[in-house]
Amino acid sequence: MTHAFESLTPDLVLDALDSVGLRGDGRLTALSSYENRVYQVQLEDASAVVAKFYRPGRWSDAQIQEEHDFSAELMAAEIPVIGPTQLLGASLHRFGGFAFSVSPRRGGRAPELDDGEVLEWIGRFLARIHTVGAQRPFVHRPALDLETFGIEPMQWLLEHDRVPLDVQSVWTRTCQNAIDSIAACTTLTGASGPNGINSSGIRLLRLHGDCHPGNILWTPADAAPTAGPGPHFVDLDDARMGPAVQDFWMLLSGDRQQRTRQLGALVDGYEQFREFNRDELALIEPLRTLRLIHYSAWLARRWSDPTFPVNFPWFGSSDYWQGQVQMLEEQCEAMQEDPLIV
Repeated sequence: MTHAFESLTPDLVLDALDSVGLRGDGRLTALSSYENRVYQVQLEDASAVVAKFYRPGRWSDAQIQEEHDFSAELMAAEIPVIGPTQLLGASLHRFGGFAFSVSPRRGGRAPELDDGEVLEWIGRFLARIHTVGAQRPFVHRPALDLETFGIEPMQWLLEHDRVPLDVQSVWTRTCQNAIDSIAACTTLTGASGPNGINSSGIRLLRLHGDCHPGNILWTPADAAPTAGPGPHFVDLDDARMGPAVQDFWMLLSGDRQQRTRQLGALVDGYEQFREFNRDELALIEPLRTLRLIHYSAWLARRWSDPTFPVNFPWFGSSDYWQGQVQMLEEQCEAMQEDPLIV
């Protein structure tokens, strides 16, 4: 079977950029991205841009445009988000069967998440992102909820026979137990009223959605003559409606004491600009559990893309699924523990 991205040749990338008035000098560097295809392209004027070609069939043009519009709102509020550039009056373009966008190139390194000042700085900008995100809802992009991140991925994996028979029974039982635990202890339905607050009192707003350390570029003060020092947020491809704490928990690591300290620094920075609802802390482990289930289905759904077997050779084996059973069991236990307190 051929995959859609097999037709995305270097010549097509350069022709696509030429169609929006950017002439590459022939030098392309593929950047790390599994969901889409992203290239750093050197232009004839000695500058460089980042071209992103979206995976066909994943998002509609309306859903992609909502991400672009959200990025534009954030940048207009002087929040350091690296979003698409307007070219020929638009941020979303089509060429050769692909939707694509072009963004400025920004350098940076991973943030030092064991540094309280760094976390506080990130927290301040997360508050500003969420303040903009709360101004209006997404209309076309989905919400982060139990159905889309838990129930539907589980059913898809089983219906498509992606879990080996020798593990299928125990994985199904454990996954269902995890889903039942989430449904019992939280409300992650995605449904909300006109004020954006769902039935559990949690406000849903537009989020970054995938705020892990790899999507934050840190620029030191002595290396930021144009972009400014501190964190720069990239890749809003997974932006959706959800609780604010979704943009916190992937920045936490270590034992409970370490995570509590990290969370405290984030919240300290956050609350300099926006109140944080501490009831959302009970959602951290359910959200982590949903990501585990969703991740397995994401890998399985992308397996026809040649990039995935090469980069995830361990996926799909009985050992992989047994490991998932163990992690889901651990998450079921974690969801019964008291949430972190700050």
